[in-house]
Amino acid sequence: MSIIIVDDNATNQLIIKAILNKAGYQDLKIVSSASELYSLLDIEALTNTEVNVDLILMDMMMPEIDGLEACKAILQVERYKDVPIIFVTAVGDSSKMAEALDAGASDYVMKPINKMELLARIRSALRLKKEIDWHKERDKQMKFKLELAKKVQQNVLSQPIHDENIAISAVYQPSSELAGDFYGWHRIDRSRYGIILLDMMGHGISSSLVCMYISSVLRDTITRITDPELVMYELNRYMQQLYKKDELLNYYFTAIYMVVDTECRTIEYVNAGHPPGRVLIGDQEEQLTEGCCAIGLFENIDIRKGIITYQDQMKIVLYTDGLLESLSDDGEKGLKELIGRLKHGHDARLEEILCAAIAEHHAGLQKDDICLVMVETK
Repeated sequence: MSIIIVDDNATNQLIIKAILNKAGYQDLKIVSSASELYSLLDIEALTNTEVNVDLILMDMMMPEIDGLEACKAILQVERYKDVPIIFVTAVGDSSKMAEALDAGASDYVMKPINKMELLARIRSALRLKKEIDWHKERDKQMKFKLELAKKVQQNVLSQPIHDENIAISAVYQPSSELAGDFYGWHRIDRSRYGIILLDMMGHGISSSLVCMYISSVLRDTITRITDPELVMYELNRYMQQLYKKDELLNYYFTAIYMVVDTECRTIEYVNAGHPPGRVLIGDQEEQLTEGCCAIGLFENIDIRKGIITYQDQMKIVLYTDGLLESLSDDGEKGLKELIGRLKHGHDARLEEILCAAIAEHHAGLQKDDICLVMVETK
């Protein structure tokens, strides 16, 4: 344990050092003023280099800079904000002691020093410091794991498709480190494409893991089964495997899954409790409403597939409910304006159009994930 003794009296320095050495504390540093302490800790450094210190024993009455001012200055430095400071002082004024604690000090010991009291207060402060350090290290590891999970989550999202038949792209703005929205698409054969957008219940690690679970089976399900009704039945079966009777929480997601056939010029889809996507064919607009309840809520579900045909080019706009929430209280009005812009835009400007719409209508902090998918046939 590294302890710094700050006292302008050489006798006090020797007494405290002797007590600590006899108690087994050997890593001791002694300074005679707050200025020397600042220099030792390098608190004005532009770098984040941290001097190893577990505890500071500080005199309250010192020339130039007193202990209270020094305590406040040190604890304002991010890398030292959790270092316990114990005042060792002859000042018996209770208001001064209260001021010391308000300044951030962990404790205080009165002079003349009682050896047993000093060591007891040091042990207590060091236990607290050890606990804080443990939590900081755990938080650091958790942050690293969250960042890794975030990268994994981003890597399983489908990349844009631009081929001879179709253009598919998405814009994704998560509201937290690990989000609950997911999109994916696969080319089934020469003219058919399976496309899904889903919104998992909740946020964070659990929702992200369920998203990863679904994404791991999705490609095989889409390319092997293809039919939207059967795909949704299969995804519901997978979600039911997560359900346990002794748990109050049941994971589920809303989704739109569709198969776009660019040769037959059809869109077969199922909407599982999701905000209705829009199909833009010329001046006509059709909503994707046919389907079923959310996936994972019930073991047995009744699914109705919708079919839309088109002749020439068409666009499909899919979105999660976070988009509606971000378009102010009148989300439908903002959505109508956004879709109007998308009719005349193209997927290369998708993010630009979305950001402009949110900037125009957004009424506060983003509370939910925002995902927008656009499909355009050629």
